[in-house]
Amino acid sequence: MDGKRLGFDSKFQLNKCNKRSKGDNDRISRLPDDILVNILSYLSMKEAARTSVLSSRWVNLWRHTSSLDFRADAALARIRENYDLCSEERRKYEEWVDRIIRSHKSVTLKEFSVCFDLGLSSQESITRWLELAFTRHVQKLDLDFSVKVKNKTSPRTHYTLPEELFTGRTSGKSSCIDFKSLKELSLKCVNLTGEAIEFFLHNCPFLEKLVIHYTDKISNLDVCGPPSLVLKHFELMHCNYLKSVKVSAPNLISLIGPNIDVLLLENVPMLKEVYINCMHYNDSVEKLLPTYSCCISQLEILTLELNSHRKLGLGMHLTKVVLPTFPELTKLKKLVVSYWTDHDQSLMGLTPLIRASPNLQEFVLKLWMDDPSRSHRKVKNTTTRLPHHHLKVFKFCGYYGRSSDVELVRYILKNSVVLEKIIIDPFEPILRDFELCGEDLERIQIARGFAKQQLEARVPQRVELVIL
Repeated sequence: MDGKRLGFDSKFQLNKCNKRSKGDNDRISRLPDDILVNILSYLSMKEAARTSVLSSRWVNLWRHTSSLDFRADAALARIRENYDLCSEERRKYEEWVDRIIRSHKSVTLKEFSVCFDLGLSSQESITRWLELAFTRHVQKLDLDFSVKVKNKTSPRTHYTLPEELFTGRTSGKSSCIDFKSLKELSLKCVNLTGEAIEFFLHNCPFLEKLVIHYTDKISNLDVCGPPSLVLKHFELMHCNYLKSVKVSAPNLISLIGPNIDVLLLENVPMLKEVYINCMHYNDSVEKLLPTYSCCISQLEILTLELNSHRKLGLGMHLTKVVLPTFPELTKLKKLVVSYWTDHDQSLMGLTPLIRASPNLQEFVLKLWMDDPSRSHRKVKNTTTRLPHHHLKVFKFCGYYGRSSDVELVRYILKNSVVLEKIIIDPFEPILRDFELCGEDLERIQIARGFAKQQLEARVPQRVELVIL
């Protein structure tokens, strides 16, 4: 098998592939260098570095990977358990990144990712890392300084993107910064202005994905760019002072937008996936739907975030989900509904939305409950038969065996003509990101028991029932 050899420096000489003893059965090490390095790029940074102990052939291979992914989940877990360790863990993390960067040899980077709870004292180091990433023509850049704690993400904006990066002068000297190779940019808990975002849109001709979370310096934003804009995926979330966004992107496929007063969509003929957040008390589906009127008929994937507290005062409850009349979503294939509530209320109010999507193939419900306890209300059997002719998969996240849970599953079973699979996930969506305590595990085990008891006998043989 022939392959291109890498242009390593003179101090890094590898054995030729054909120089092997007759009894050598190490077939992987016989592969060309560029293939081995490509394989290593799929490993985490620590895993790739560990391969250096395999043999002399592998000692320096990891230094030439095109992916630098500095994730440190174990250290972040220790910080979540005891925040007093934060300063020491930050120091170790910063030293680790610096050490890897000093020994790294690849002249180009496909990916550069820094995800950690870093403080203001790391500003200079982060800027230095960014400078290196851009001078090596990075294609995918991910900075995530958000702090995940159980049941929420705690935003801490520790890093401010310096203007010097855009003027070509960093570290007090002229620097060759190249943004033209950038294809994906994700910035979470990074302070940057709307002007900085527009700079990336105008100066990164290959930018296809842009993700911005938790920044407080944006008030009005134009996501327009030049006529040649290739942006396909745009995500803008948790920007507290954002007032208006204008989007004009002819190649845009997916849009995950924030809760804002003004969202103007123009020239989005390719838009197929939209996320609508109605979590705030003063937001409603009725209010936000007109914003998407220019594209709602072309959507193939729709995600809705709903809150049962929206229209009621403190201490009052809705008895069921109430949605406005949706226009017919003829192209919709996947519907995801995240619904936040604090008691066992009927979920049958979601069914008109399913009926408005005649070609729907997958329905995912993510139920978030403040109080997962079950009421003593009897399960109601629906007598209405409104067949869904294309629904094949139904996934219920946060199932706990409440009357409302069972009613919705029975409705799906009764009306889905070609249903192939039901997935019951007793985990609340937020719990999947964290190590569970004994109380959480016990509640999940109880939910699994109820799911088996309530559903197994009712699911026909043609439908696969999966209880996670």
